Amino acid sequence: MRDPSSAATDTAPPQPRPFDRVALLTSPTERAAQAAREMQDSLDWAPLDEADAVVVLGGDGFMLDTLHTILQGERLIPAYGINLGTVGFLMNRHRGSAGLVKRLRQAKRIAVAPLKMEAVTQTGLREVSFAINEVSLLRETRQTAKLEVSVNDRVRIPELACDGILLATPVGSTAYNLSAHGPILPLDSQMLALTPISPFRPRRWRGAILPDRSRVSFRVREPAKRPVAAVADQKEHRDIAEVHVEIARDMELTLLFDPGHSLDERIVAEQFIV
Repeated sequence: MRDPSSAATDTAPPQPRPFDRVALLTSPTERAAQAAREMQDSLDWAPLDEADAVVVLGGDGFMLDTLHTILQGERLIPAYGINLGTVGFLMNRHRGSAGLVKRLRQAKRIAVAPLKMEAVTQTGLREVSFAINEVSLLRETRQTAKLEVSVNDRVRIPELACDGILLATPVGSTAYNLSAHGPILPLDSQMLALTPISPFRPRRWRGAILPDRSRVSFRVREPAKRPVAAVADQKEHRDIAEVHVEIARDMELTLLFDPGHSLDERIVAEQFIV
């Protein structure tokens, strides 16, 4: 039995750090490079392939690049972004190097499941890519694209004449989707935004909100005359015949946010910007 008199002399065990090994990735800008130099002594940084978390210095574009790098790795490690770019929607506010370990310890985890896109080219080649923001189909020439749109193997629009169409996740709903006048989706909505880009016919169709368990397919009509490219975030495939998109639940990523600066709040706040 423990002696109560020894309590005063006992020392509490140290609070464990949230991650054993943390990597640091820096975008190729002078501002990010300067921040990296300031943070060099904050932690004993590890190589990315040996880390169990990564601190990302840069903007949203560099964070997307990092998340795609993580998807291609052997382990899906969490990412904590520090905004040294422009918008910083996926990032935390830059507060200098002081308190970085504490912020990592207190960070809120947000799960983000990417879209898996399977694109079939006109030659029959099948190519798979992943998208954190959106999958978009875009006309390659001056000719309007004509697309057949199906949801869960049921044709919903036999022929959509447009510049293109996109399917966005809640994370991506404030990016290209918002510029195309698509809806902003709360992070926990379990929905996807299907948004046309400059639709011509049917004239009154402005898109749809779908459950994120949906499988969405597109078939290109008149592909020789009206070639279409498919893009998963920044990865482009040209001369597409058909595209199939669904959530990749086995590839779920984790973003880390400071308390009070979560992605949920940013999505709500975006809807009140005028």
